[in-house]
Amino acid sequence: MKPIALTGALALLAAPAFAETVNGLRTVNEFAAIADETERSTALFEEMFAVISHPRCLNCHPVDNIPRQGDDLALHNPPVVRGDGGMGAPGMRCSTCHGPENVAYTTGAGSIPGHVPWHLAPIETGWIGLTPAEVCAQLKDPERNGGRTLAELHEHNAEDGLVGWGWEPGAGREPAPGTQEIFGELTQAWIDTGAACPAA
Repeated sequence: MKPIALTGALALLAAPAFAETVNGLRTVNEFAAIADETERSTALFEEMFAVISHPRCLNCHPVDNIPRQGDDLALHNPPVVRGDGGMGAPGMRCSTCHGPENVAYTTGAGSIPGHVPWHLAPIETGWIGLTPAEVCAQLKDPERNGGRTLAELHEHNAEDGLVGWGWEPGAGREPAPGTQEIFGELTQAWIDTGAACPAA
């Protein structure tokens, strides 16, 4: 008798014992029981979307020219604009306030985020308001993903320092789910399984 391939929720329930969830993000191993490769690829992207759709990422990926801040995606205060190269307007560059590292408020009630460089993602890589299917299609399109191949996209997700800031955001901010290492592993597994996108 041919074994029945488990899919969807049943496959996740049957995941190997070494699978785990780290800081709210499932690891690649948790998807191993999904037999259909396209279905597994889609599930991996949906898990990546838990990071992509988090405020730590969305705040720097607006679909307009205004960065967001906080967990509620509030418009940046003081008012600033994208400017040339996403670095802010002349006289009000991002680096005017954002230094090389997070700086705690003297009151101890929060911090000013920092990293070098500090800038908005290119406008063609804006994500706010997009569905998982729309973001997935965008990430696979070099004209809308910063000119990256899938291999370069993996490197960006797994190793870029500004992406990594999302897990070390300073006092007063919730970090992105999981870790950058797990996000990179999910990205590679998604690519290796065909980089499938969720249905619209």
